[in-house]
Amino acid sequence: MVLVLYIQMSGDKIKNQKQNKDKEANYKPRIRIKVKSYDHRVIDEALKDIIEAVSRSGAKIVGPIFLPTEKRKYTVLRSTFVHKNAQDQYEKRVHKRLLDIFDFNPQTLEILTGLHLSAGVDVEIKM
Repeated sequence: MVLVLYIQMSGDKIKNQKQNKDKEANYKPRIRIKVKSYDHRVIDEALKDIIEAVSRSGAKIVGPIFLPTEKRKYTVLRSTFVHKNAQDQYEKRVHKRLLDIFDFNPQTLEILTGLHLSAGVDVEIKM
């Protein structure tokens, strides 16, 4: 019985190795850009600038993909000691977008690093 279990485990390892080779064969290098901002108009302008710049280099662009907006709500008491029912409520929204770039060249990377975007936009680039 022990021998049978050993043979089954080695068969699973071989299957996993084949699956990993298939994944490596289908892998295409990509640049993933994640953009965050508090204002949706600013983030849309920044994405328009990024897409225009990258498309000039001849790379293939997928997106922008809209990610869920992160909403944080804060409740603050108006008074410091009394009047517990008097409260102010605030909300902070973080808008997020995702952009994937395929078939890029070194010129594309230079364009992305030299791109100047407006203030209030957080850009995260991963390869």
